[in-house]
Amino acid sequence: MLFIEICNKMGAYISFFSYFCNAKFNYSNYINKFSMEKSALQWARSAYQPKLPKALQGAVKVKEGAPTQSVDNQEDIKKLFPNTYGMPLIEFVESDKANTAKMNVGVILSGGQAPGGHNVITGLFDTIKKLNPENRLYGFVLGPGGLVDHNYLEITADFIEDYRNTGGFDMIGSGRTKLEKVDQFEKGLEIIRELDIKAIVIIGGDDSNTNACVLAEYYAAKNYGVQVIGCPKTIDGDLKNDQIETSFGFDTACKTYSELIGNIERDCNSARKYWHFIKVMGRSASHIALECALQCQPNICLVSEEVEQNELTLDDVVEYIANAVARRAEDGNNFGTVIIPEGLIEFIPAIKKLIAELNDVLARPEAKNLTRTEQIDFVKQQISDENLSVFNSLPTSVAQQLALDRDPHGNVQVSLIETEKLLSSMVATKLERWRKTGMFKGKFATQHHFFGYEGRCAAPSNFDADYCYALGTSAAQLIANGKTGYMAIVKNTTKPADQWIAGGVPITMMMNMEKRNGEMKPVIRKALVELDGAPFKCFAAQRDRWARETAYVYPGPIQYWGPSEVCDQPTKTLALEQEGK
Repeated sequence: MLFIEICNKMGAYISFFSYFCNAKFNYSNYINKFSMEKSALQWARSAYQPKLPKALQGAVKVKEGAPTQSVDNQEDIKKLFPNTYGMPLIEFVESDKANTAKMNVGVILSGGQAPGGHNVITGLFDTIKKLNPENRLYGFVLGPGGLVDHNYLEITADFIEDYRNTGGFDMIGSGRTKLEKVDQFEKGLEIIRELDIKAIVIIGGDDSNTNACVLAEYYAAKNYGVQVIGCPKTIDGDLKNDQIETSFGFDTACKTYSELIGNIERDCNSARKYWHFIKVMGRSASHIALECALQCQPNICLVSEEVEQNELTLDDVVEYIANAVARRAEDGNNFGTVIIPEGLIEFIPAIKKLIAELNDVLARPEAKNLTRTEQIDFVKQQISDENLSVFNSLPTSVAQQLALDRDPHGNVQVSLIETEKLLSSMVATKLERWRKTGMFKGKFATQHHFFGYEGRCAAPSNFDADYCYALGTSAAQLIANGKTGYMAIVKNTTKPADQWIAGGVPITMMMNMEKRNGEMKPVIRKALVELDGAPFKCFAAQRDRWARETAYVYPGPIQYWGPSEVCDQPTKTLALEQEGK
């Protein structure tokens, strides 16, 4: 019997694998074959009805603002996007006339997962059906590649019910295919025409929405009549500006990580024998680390942007941590917590300069198709003496990672660099040197953690459930009102949901020119932690006390039901940023 059970399980695994190996598998059949089982929480959450801004609760009309321009490199961006540049900001206001637009829509989940993506799709679905019951929604499977490969499914009322208010992107899957080539655009157009699709909605981060902008411009230039709308997604929190107050998923992810960090802090304060080095997501900005610090009050939180501004070396960072460890040891506290953003290594000026040259070298044709050993030898021969010295000073594993393949967008894969272990090891070495001179008499034992995947697919908080549903609704209304090259936005988000303001911002407004893979390209500017902003100032005012004292806060699990002061609060970052506005 055991053998038969094992064979049955193996058959299921093989079947599952074969579906994903086939580039054009029938996703609907996959869902039916592996039916979704629900927990009690999922059943209850599926009944939750997201709250909408008042202006989106009925018929809407468009209120246009002044023309816009890009945040930088205006002439370059205008030249690259002549058909979608300079469009006005959009705000939706209540109307007494319903729009019954006939439109089929395609939707794509692009890039890494973020809590609330399913609610963007449910908001989009409900709204286009409300506008006209004949409207149809098609999901392109496994990201932008699904559009190019004509891999899709129709999202129906029965199908979508299993995904309301749930985490993950498993409704249609996600992928990281870049939409940047004419043959991709034209191949996608074939299925768009076949399904009579009026618009494509791309749900993604800064790189994905840059691709959305490029696609919108191409279809507009060709007069194909295909609209493209973006939605702001990234748990890293680096897709925000004056128009986008927060990217979806950030709220839930930070609450999830803060719960875990709070649990570690409580254990740390109970056992009193370990320093916990905790790396959190945040490749290009430290928003998650800062928000988790504000929620949990760790002994140390490193902010990459501050490290760069103060031109700290790796040894400076190590000494800062070691000093805090030594001071706590003087008080008999041989334990503590350190929060580290995953992209820290890229913000250390000397290493950042090294990475910039490595990016140029690795973009050369002669750097392609080399073995790993050959690739490392090649870059060592090509980089400057100054950068070679920095390269050789790094631990071998870190140096090798910096010299190896980039992700599809040309970024170092910093999540693979165990910065938390690197720092704790270097701190231990420094403390041992201090011990020999009598500068350190305590104990230093460590534990390491990396919180990434734990927060990407968590069930969305009330905030993200509401925010994402409103984004999907806004995307549908942008399409119905004939807009393209826009990103759906929702503002005034520290107020109750019915007071939120919905609309759209031209994607070109957020763009500038940056070097990617050795070439200057138009991209959405990333939002870094502002060192003169209210969230960082609040943190900086308290961190010296947190470093010496044990001032831990234990946020506990995300609350879905209960008093508003518990379950409906925005992140501390958002509250501080919007205070007084």
